[in-house]
Amino acid sequence: MTDSASTSTSLPGSRRRDPVVTLALAAVSIPFILIVTFFASVPLPATKGQVFDAGDIAIFITALSFGPAVGGLAGGMGSGLSDALNGSIFAPFTLVIKGAEGLVAGYLSQRSFRRREPVAWLCGSVIMVTGYFVAETYFIGFVFGNSAAPGLAAAILELPFNIIQVVAGGLIGIPVSRVLRTQLPSVLFSTTRHVGGSSPSSRKD
Repeated sequence: MTDSASTSTSLPGSRRRDPVVTLALAAVSIPFILIVTFFASVPLPATKGQVFDAGDIAIFITALSFGPAVGGLAGGMGSGLSDALNGSIFAPFTLVIKGAEGLVAGYLSQRSFRRREPVAWLCGSVIMVTGYFVAETYFIGFVFGNSAAPGLAAAILELPFNIIQVVAGGLIGIPVSRVLRTQLPSVLFSTTRHVGGSSPSSRKD
């Protein structure tokens, strides 16, 4: 009898990317996200160190194209370095939140279910928006005041900007990642093909 767990393992048609290629992609993607986040940004004074930027576009392009390892590493480090260079007190939070955003979006984008890219984008977006809302509420509140109230006010002010950022990330990141996956060499991508599902990559070996 076939073990039930075996049906969820990769089939022979699956392909795993070389770890060296993954490291190379991360090495390119980190400065890509850093540059986009750092230069395409506008400070939001009301939130004491936060900015409105195009970094989520770069994160979703990277994560949806190259998967969780590259998306998580580059999303966290690229965005975190940008915050650090801007002198933002949120750099440690950005490292974790944007890293989780890229990791989850990249992971889900490689699963074998319908509409995986929109689902990956949505889950990554929820992590980003919720993560900053919670961080701002409590961090700003208790650092610059004696309660969560000041932070909650700042988080509410920034909420629309964060939503705009992730919406732009999906509108641009999803189609761009599809182009990259069909035009770049297949060696840059890993695929996960499960029973009853198709490979996320439309490129053939």
